[in-house]
Amino acid sequence: MTAAAELVARGLAVFPLPPGGRVPKPGWQQLATLEQDALAAMFAADGNIGVACRASRVVVLDLDRHSDGPDGTAGWKALCAEHQPPPVTFTVRTPHGGRHLYFRVPATQTITSSSGPRAGMPPGIDVRAPGRHSGGYVVGPGSQVEAGRYSIARDVPVAPIPSWLTRVLAAAS
Repeated sequence: MTAAAELVARGLAVFPLPPGGRVPKPGWQQLATLEQDALAAMFAADGNIGVACRASRVVVLDLDRHSDGPDGTAGWKALCAEHQPPPVTFTVRTPHGGRHLYFRVPATQTITSSSGPRAGMPPGIDVRAPGRHSGGYVVGPGSQVEAGRYSIARDVPVAPIPSWLTRVLAAAS
């Protein structure tokens, strides 16, 4: 519950995921909260944490890193080399060595969740976003799955989404 409380303090809406799991129960969107007082009743001691992109007003770039597939981290570096240096933002390390990069988006901006080239991103980068209706989610830091733990890699505030990244994502929508 401490990890969930820290995420809420960052302005990220959280909801419970099952212990050891990544897939929420139906209706998770209605459970997402920014209220510290709701956390004790919501989270089991060994449960995982989901972060709701719509309720948090964030886009999360999921930089996958698997030995048998594209390297999202390398793709992100190449994309930034085309536009601007990588922005400094709240970053979570995933169990396979990938990263979740969090970016704050205005309520007026519609960005949808998608994967790789469909998102205008290099292969190995998935986009989890507020969407048009219910939005996407990511597994939050402090969560434990079979492959390992999600942990904070860069403990800084969530940065606003860079305008160049908004243009790249909007062009793919």
